[in-house]
Amino acid sequence: MQKANHLIKCSRANRHVSGLLTAVVLLSMAMALGACRKEEKAAVAMVPVVETVTVTQKDVPVKKEWIGVLDGMVNATIRAQVSGYLTRQNYLEGQPVKKGQVLFEIDPRSFQASLNKAKAQVSQQKARHEQAKANLGRIKPLAAKNAVSQKDLDDAIGMELSASSSVEAAQAAVEEAQLNLEFTKITSPVNGIAGFAKTQIGDLVGPSAQEELTSVSTLDPIKVYINISEREYLNAAEAGKQIEELPLELILGNGSIYPHQGHFAMMDRQIDPTTGTMKIGTLFPNKDNILRPGQYGRIRATVRVKQGALLIPQRAVTELQGKHLVAVVGADNKIDVRPVQVGERIGSEWIIDKGLNPGEQVVAEGTQKVRAGMTVTPKAFSPDATTVAPAPAKKE
Repeated sequence: MQKANHLIKCSRANRHVSGLLTAVVLLSMAMALGACRKEEKAAVAMVPVVETVTVTQKDVPVKKEWIGVLDGMVNATIRAQVSGYLTRQNYLEGQPVKKGQVLFEIDPRSFQASLNKAKAQVSQQKARHEQAKANLGRIKPLAAKNAVSQKDLDDAIGMELSASSSVEAAQAAVEEAQLNLEFTKITSPVNGIAGFAKTQIGDLVGPSAQEELTSVSTLDPIKVYINISEREYLNAAEAGKQIEELPLELILGNGSIYPHQGHFAMMDRQIDPTTGTMKIGTLFPNKDNILRPGQYGRIRATVRVKQGALLIPQRAVTELQGKHLVAVVGADNKIDVRPVQVGERIGSEWIIDKGLNPGEQVVAEGTQKVRAGMTVTPKAFSPDATTVAPAPAKKE
């Protein structure tokens, strides 16, 4: 009986050991299988997917843009030339005015009185002159007969000359008084658009006033001032008169393109030493007075056409410590990181002057994941894939 119980215990122990061995084997197999799967995943992760574009070659118009400030062709500051109280305003603010149109009027009464007084002085001096001439006419014959002294003749001649000069002085005073009376009507010196009045009816105005009455600007054509660099100025100087014939586009503040082309017209006498730029004036037709002084815009010009330019997206170029680098995918799908020499930017693309060849594939998306010599899986670049998808609408 004891022997039978011993055999039963041994059999149970053997089954337990066998179960443990089986569990260990299964666990080892599971771990090995998991390790293989991890190795497979790691192997897949070592070959990153990048999006590539082909280096294209074509003739590209090279355009330049500058920020411009609009200003009137002529900006006339209207001031009072005589002192007096403002009595009338004869124009609508912000509306066109003609050359010679009366804009303001000053109380003319005191100036009319001065003119009348000056005219009276002329009459008085003319009467004295006539008297002096008559006196001289009587003395001359007597002096010829030695009936009067030479001194009497000289005095008569002097009196006549003095009276004549007094007449001329009185006439000049009349002209001055007439001119001051005319200045009480303040006119526009040019055709243009008149601005807001900076004085009111009843204000005392005059030449010594610090603030002007208003301004009138000639707007057709209108000036647009830009600042160009010294290098651009030297290039323009080499181009000579060709630069004056270059058509210009004006991009307005709302992004629209002004329908009329302009041209370069004038330049400053010097380069500003503080900024290293030169002020340039361009002219644009403005028949309907749409453009106004003080507006901002962008002047754009096609300065040249670059033949056979190589183009890639700007996002494909990485700048590092002043160098521009591009990741090129070779025929064996391996990465070659090359330094390139960049040219002008054309929209979202960049002209590459040196370092690439037409038809090569460069990484446009995923450059941060690659390094030189790495094997990659290339696929065509899709700009839409880089945009962020809109968030789904919430359910009510």
